[in-house]
Amino acid sequence: MSIPQSGGGPIEHPSQLAEYLASGCKPADRWRIGTEHEKFGWLTATRAPVPYEGPASIRALLEGLRDRFGWSEVREAGALIGLTRNGANISLEPGGQFELSGAPLETIHQTAAELDTHLAETAAVADPLGIRFMGIGAAPEWRHEDMDRMPKGRYRLMTDYMGRVGTHGTQMMYRTCTVQVNLDFASEADMVRKMRVALALQPVATALFASSPFFEGRPNGHRSWRSRIWRGLDDARTGMLPFAFDDGFGFEAYANWVLDVPMYFVYRNGSYIDARGQSFRDFLAGRLPALPGEIPTLSDWADHLTTVFPEARLKKYIEMRGADAGSRAHLNALPAFWTGLMYDSAALDAAWDLVKGWSAETREGLRIAASERALQGEAAGVRLLDIAREALALSRAGLAARARQDAQGRDETHFLDVLDAHAASGRTQADDLLDRFKDDLPGIYAATSL
Repeated sequence: MSIPQSGGGPIEHPSQLAEYLASGCKPADRWRIGTEHEKFGWLTATRAPVPYEGPASIRALLEGLRDRFGWSEVREAGALIGLTRNGANISLEPGGQFELSGAPLETIHQTAAELDTHLAETAAVADPLGIRFMGIGAAPEWRHEDMDRMPKGRYRLMTDYMGRVGTHGTQMMYRTCTVQVNLDFASEADMVRKMRVALALQPVATALFASSPFFEGRPNGHRSWRSRIWRGLDDARTGMLPFAFDDGFGFEAYANWVLDVPMYFVYRNGSYIDARGQSFRDFLAGRLPALPGEIPTLSDWADHLTTVFPEARLKKYIEMRGADAGSRAHLNALPAFWTGLMYDSAALDAAWDLVKGWSAETREGLRIAASERALQGEAAGVRLLDIAREALALSRAGLAARARQDAQGRDETHFLDVLDAHAASGRTQADDLLDRFKDDLPGIYAATSL
């Protein structure tokens, strides 16, 4: 999850909220690819999740990476909660999930090299501690009470609030992992087109990357339990954003939606002030109960934007949020899939043609079907397997058109090979896990090792 935002003075007019989003517009030659992935650490001696404190711990991992590989500390209230280096960040999810938020890079070759470096450095520190990591969408057997809470103020507030709304919020926070990519837009019109394609095709990403068929030690009836969790979390801040397909959608419409999402907190002087359930509109008027008489800054707005969780999220860029974490090949395939669709105009136009006839009910139906049956799901006569094959073909064409080659002369299309294999067979990581380890949960840890 996000770290506190910085920069930006007081908000003097509501138009600044949409203008903040619009400030992300940039020409195509400045578009970049930012990858994020989360992974579960586990103790090889016991298969328990890694605690924050102790000889084999999250803090020991962070300290080792700091001391051996030149990362700089990020602290909150004295606690070591993250690292930063050359535009990249290592941060902690609530249950200790280890997250890399990569630097903005130009090619998938570069994001793959960044991932390789990160995993190699992490293994060099983790292995002597008896810690390994697995790429999977949901913890296969840990219970909520098994998870240690990371020392971050926003997580304390969110944990309590999640317990009051929805049914699955704390499961999301403590027992799921995702992989996502952050991509740029040129203009408001370009943002609208990309947001609509991103939202409509998130169920395809959910299906292709499904890897969470177990929960609390048994099959859970879904291929992506992580996706199911997001449907029972907090309807005020999640979902497929049907209004994004309405005429007139743009930066202002998105800002107005976020304004009506209840707040979690305000960050001041290194501490999180409890504002759970309060209104950012009241904050704009100086009537926020948590800070009476004070008006928000653009940093407060940026923080509030990180507390909404739709399937595709708009900031100064667009986040694709629909996929389970998985193997190294899948962690590389996710940014490749979306970059091919979003960063080539012909591929993006064709992707919109593919989905523009779908109703809100069809899009939501596909979201549900993807979590339950992955590539075998369908809704309103639309089969996810068919759409996945078409979307992958468009993405491959888009990557080929980019013609970004590595030192061996390969373009970026080979990163899609693992997804093409899923589309050819109709099977996903979740199907393989169910077949191979239904009665052997310990085997999942080795099989999903990063």
